[in-house]
Amino acid sequence: MGRLMGIDFGTKRIGIAISDPMNIFASPLLTVRNQEFEEFLTEYLKTETIDGFVIGYPRTMNNEASEAVNYINPFVRKLSKTFPGIPVHLVDERFTSGMALNAMIEGGVKKKQRMDKAMVDKISAAIILQSFLERRKTEDGRQKTEDGGRKTPA
Repeated sequence: MGRLMGIDFGTKRIGIAISDPMNIFASPLLTVRNQEFEEFLTEYLKTETIDGFVIGYPRTMNNEASEAVNYINPFVRKLSKTFPGIPVHLVDERFTSGMALNAMIEGGVKKKQRMDKAMVDKISAAIILQSFLERRKTEDGRQKTEDGGRKTPA
């Protein structure tokens, strides 16, 4: 089983997180400048296997796509075209920046370090990825409960 990569896309920076090999937990990896992402990913994929990209997709409080999708949709299309064998999953990213800041505060990160937007971006990517992993785990558990724990024939 390959890892999943969480992505918090921004117009200047892209926060990146990675799952463990069992896809149980997400860890912040790094933040790269937007224009460096494709090169970073090409190099990363030379040594690591990625089974999917999990990208934060901004929604409004009414659960509609926000204006930021005008920037994210072209990124998603390019990512899918450049790496066609790797599926892309879109995840609601509302509140992730605030959650990242709260996690930093609870983790004892000093105020000066919390001002580092690159740190917030990669932690946000980890939150996006972790929410996807947890949702998928819940859905898998529901599937097993519905079929009595047996795999259903395809």
